[in-house]
Amino acid sequence: MAKARELKRRIRSISSTRQITKTMEMVATSRLKKAQDRVVAARPYAAALAEVIGDLYAPELAERFPLLRRPAADAGSPRRTALVLITSNRGLCGGFNANLIREARRRLQELEGAGGGGGTVELHLVGKKGIAFFRFTKRALASQRIDIGDRPTPAHAAEVITPLMQRFAHGELDAVEIVFAKFNSPVSTPPTVLTVLPIAPPPVPRGGGVLRFYILKPSADAILAALLPLYVNNQMYRALVETAAGEHGARRTAMKNATDSAGDILDVLRRTYNRARQAQITQELAEIVGGAEALKG
Repeated sequence: MAKARELKRRIRSISSTRQITKTMEMVATSRLKKAQDRVVAARPYAAALAEVIGDLYAPELAERFPLLRRPAADAGSPRRTALVLITSNRGLCGGFNANLIREARRRLQELEGAGGGGGTVELHLVGKKGIAFFRFTKRALASQRIDIGDRPTPAHAAEVITPLMQRFAHGELDAVEIVFAKFNSPVSTPPTVLTVLPIAPPPVPRGGGVLRFYILKPSADAILAALLPLYVNNQMYRALVETAAGEHGARRTAMKNATDSAGDILDVLRRTYNRARQAQITQELAEIVGGAEALKG
């Protein structure tokens, strides 16, 4: 049977670990609420942009607006694609980053064509975890950012997507895709691939087939020219805030599981310690009784 002293040391060690994981769970819960508020706040603006673009979009506009341009190789994989992968800067969030990296690798294989004949893919990374992995695999990186963290702003999104938008408009890229964690709920953040360029007209639900009529000033072309870059920036910003919220949700879940597991281990160790202590006391009593009987004899 394990010694009582060793068991007591393990109980102290696991109790300290449990306090740490419990504290991290509470911190993640607090940060999750703020990140979730940012996700919710970004949705109405995105929905309004999508609605207006959907109403103003027409197929012939693709010739006049580069961000709507469809590449000639639309029947298959685009020839030149920029893939933006968003991960976190910190760990201790379960398989959150591993799932994002796995999805990015799967998409890379699809775009490059595992069987040959695929296109070229530039990899743009946001977050230390993704950068560390692809550096380890010796993958060439087109760009990397570690300064955004878990509080992204629209300015951060513009800094990431604007150079890619300009290159797409000049014909240097055929598509821009983002791999991020879609925030459905704190326990559901599936890795998602979103194509942000070329812009596809978002499906806008129509209540009862009612058509909307706008008074446009200065013109539909001028309005679209201003709205299309805003729409792309907003897509990037939503990907950043949803991934940040997903990170905190995953960390809270991981720390809660760790705290619960530590509690289960403590229960087992305390029972084992009590048994070892009881056995030790019983043995000492037996020795005392035996010694007394020997003295009487």
